[in-house]
Amino acid sequence: MAADRLIAFRRKRPEELETMTRAGRILAECLDHVASQVAPGVTTQQLDTVAETFIRDHGCVPSFLGYNGFPKSICISVNEECVHGMPGARVITEGDLVCLDCGVILEGWQADAGMTVACGAVDEESRRLLDVTYGALQRGIAAAQPGNRIGDIGAAISAYVVAAGFSLLHDHCGHGIGRRMHEPPEVPNYGTPGRGNELKPGLVLAIEPIVNAGTGDYRILGDGWTVVTADGRRSAYWEHTVAITEDGPRVLTLRGAERTAALV
Repeated sequence: MAADRLIAFRRKRPEELETMTRAGRILAECLDHVASQVAPGVTTQQLDTVAETFIRDHGCVPSFLGYNGFPKSICISVNEECVHGMPGARVITEGDLVCLDCGVILEGWQADAGMTVACGAVDEESRRLLDVTYGALQRGIAAAQPGNRIGDIGAAISAYVVAAGFSLLHDHCGHGIGRRMHEPPEVPNYGTPGRGNELKPGLVLAIEPIVNAGTGDYRILGDGWTVVTADGRRSAYWEHTVAITEDGPRVLTLRGAERTAALV
């Protein structure tokens, strides 16, 4: 059992899950709104302003603003940037991949989600990278069944990504979420089926595969936050906040475009 690194966590009560569900809906709407503003000539700082305005206008607080000193309301990572991208003067151009990672707090409860947007037409490899990353998220969520274990989620994600010829970003993973953005247990994007914490109703997880076209190695830029691929190739990311229920996984941050899909 020690090798499985089992960690105690508190499961959410129904009324707490209801608040997290409301937070998730607002976050999903925020991401859709920010994604609609991605266009050539727009700066990542402009998108950050759009995100913060939307969050506050809907009665929430940006989770990321001030978190461990992060000075922005959303992480925006473009092309070779994998995660934790710092909004600023970078101008989005036609053919870019733009990763949007955002969190909100509603009445003390958190939701965390993200997506990758193609700015206009992208090359074939980038399109396949988008499809595989989203597919990896779907498979991770499908594995988040009550009675399964954390390792089942990571095993499903990694098997799919590796079979597609891509790599997972090293040293980064999903996490539990509730009153704090990062709660136990960690949710790695790799694992052994049947190992790790048991998934019990009331557990809420942020599942977030980060997939690189090339190596899984990375470096961190001088801002101390932005993670970029070591080989300069592109990366994509997708994330949902997912509650484990008696009936299976329930996505709390489902976006409008996903509501008619199988990811429910």
